[in-house]
Amino acid sequence: MRQPTPHPALRQLDILVGEWDMWAAGRSAGPFRTEFAWAESGAFLVQRADVGPETALPGVWATHAPFPTVSLTGYDDTTEQYTVLYADGRGVSRVYQGSMTDRTWRQWRAAPGFHQRLTATVSPDGTTIEGRWEQSPDGEKWTTDFDVTFVRTGKPSS
Repeated sequence: MRQPTPHPALRQLDILVGEWDMWAAGRSAGPFRTEFAWAESGAFLVQRADVGPETALPGVWATHAPFPTVSLTGYDDTTEQYTVLYADGRGVSRVYQGSMTDRTWRQWRAAPGFHQRLTATVSPDGTTIEGRWEQSPDGEKWTTDFDVTFVRTGKPSS
């Protein structure tokens, strides 16, 4: 069986591919083992994250941590946006839109009563990603939900 041919725009996500330690809440929560890898011959990018034996889960993270998580990212060539399907260990499933511009990854969703967005920037040397998740009840007034920092632990893979 032939594999699908990935859209060239997906190659912008190559800078995410590899193994990472993700930290949150000012590095008080983590590390969460995270991997970005290509699936279906590069037609989708899969992100998986989970807790490890040395993971710190302070405060609200101890009772509301979403792990394990999985996201599947594809590209819509008609809207020129990425679509991200997300699911986690709490039974939460969400759909986000996404973009990658100048090493900045954005995800967002508009849902009644609970809008969310992520803005995260990959360092020039590709070893860290710094960003934050924000939330809003109405899509107008935003507050920081939590910050995230990814630190590359393994070589990028294709």
